Order: sequence, then C-alpha cells, then structure tokens
Amino acid sequence: MTINIIRKFLQDESGATAIEYGLLAALVAVAIIVSVTALGTKLSATFKKVTDSLPEVKP
Repeated sequence: MTINIIRKFLQDESGATAIEYGLLAALVAVAIIVSVTALGTKLSATFKKVTDSLPEVKP
C-alpha cells in the first residue's frame, strides 16, 4: 500500500507545469531588469553629454 502511494506520487506531474511557467517568468523578469538597468545607464550618460555640451545660460 505504501509503495503504491509512493509510485503515484512519483508519477504525478500536475504541478510541474506551474513550476516551469514560474521559472520562465522569473527568467524573463531578470532579463528585463538587466536590460532596463543597462539602458538606463547608457541613457543617463547620453543626457549628461548633451547637458555638458550646452552653454550655460545666465538670467
């Protein structure tokens, strides 16, 4: 009886799909965070170059 329960437990894959989708969503989230961080750094540097090249305006 106990062996049958263990066999059924090992053959049950009903939660595997949900776990796979969760891992995939986490991977996509990490990729987005890395991309946005890299883009933000480059964009910040570009805006700094633009503002440094503009002449200072005195009122």
